[in-house]
Amino acid sequence: MSTLTAIPDLVRIENCSRPETMAMMREMTRPKWDHEEIFGRYCSLSDHIDAPPREVYEYMADPRSLVEWTLTLRRLTETDEPGLWAGEEMLCDDSSKIYVRTLANPEAMTVDYHCAWDQGEHLWMIYLLRVVDAELVLNRPGSVVLWTNCRHPFYQENPWPDLAASPNRPWVGEFWDLFYAAHWVELQNLKKICEHRHSHGQPIAPEWSKEDA
Repeated sequence: MSTLTAIPDLVRIENCSRPETMAMMREMTRPKWDHEEIFGRYCSLSDHIDAPPREVYEYMADPRSLVEWTLTLRRLTETDEPGLWAGEEMLCDDSSKIYVRTLANPEAMTVDYHCAWDQGEHLWMIYLLRVVDAELVLNRPGSVVLWTNCRHPFYQENPWPDLAASPNRPWVGEFWDLFYAAHWVELQNLKKICEHRHSHGQPIAPEWSKEDA
């Protein structure tokens, strides 16, 4: 039978007194943090949206919504491979091909966008999102959207440089320090679109046409 006592450095009430625990947590809670400490390895953000969670989830679960609320992903069309979409990432002067596959779970209301620049074989850029009923967590109507990105090693160096639209095109990882700011702007776009349509009695997810993407 396994025992926790064999695991070093666990902090539990059995081996760390309440005063010691409080002192440790106060020391860990600093008034200022470096950007790299908060966003160097993981980039997480969240906000409340004044619209029904199921509708927000269904809108996000359709990859075509990305052409509306993201900053630069445009002209998204489904490829010959079911569920795999290709579009243009217009972050740089030389736009890049971007591939997207959406993995959505209606029970948990999670929406994961698996993406990659230049090629659609290895979708390593993973955008993890979850829609939560705000009544449960904030005691107010609407939705809470939680969003996290992990700093995959490929952000550091492009494994497929020969597929770039131009040899001078920047690589997506060069913008990692701006991910929080960029994603915050996009989350606000998502919030504004959902709230506007909901407040005007419109479906949040439109009737998509080929021209919409």
